[in-house]
Amino acid sequence: MVLRVVQGEDYIVEPDTDSTTVNFKGELSLGGANEYEPITNLLNEVAATNPPIMTVNLRELAFLNSSGISMLSKFVLGLRKKKGTQLVILGSNDMPWQGKSLKNLEKLLPGLKLEIE
Repeated sequence: MVLRVVQGEDYIVEPDTDSTTVNFKGELSLGGANEYEPITNLLNEVAATNPPIMTVNLRELAFLNSSGISMLSKFVLGLRKKKGTQLVILGSNDMPWQGKSLKNLEKLLPGLKLEIE
């Protein structure tokens, strides 16, 4: 399966070569669910391969607006139905928005592994 890179002026979202890690870089401030759809599709395509571990790496994402947080939350909620895939979210203490926002994802998906360093 060939996964596409999603990128815009200020951001890039790309699947890693192992194709179970999705790396987010830059600043994401798209306008609503429609504009986030290509990213949602990429995350869902990776999840559809039923990997034992799926990693979402946000360590180089400097900003994510409320629409983006909503998109991520919906994706995490969707994974509740998928048994057998461990979701790992990587965050950074250098990005002020991540601490609070990413902790909320743990409430949505029991068993989510959040690594903020």
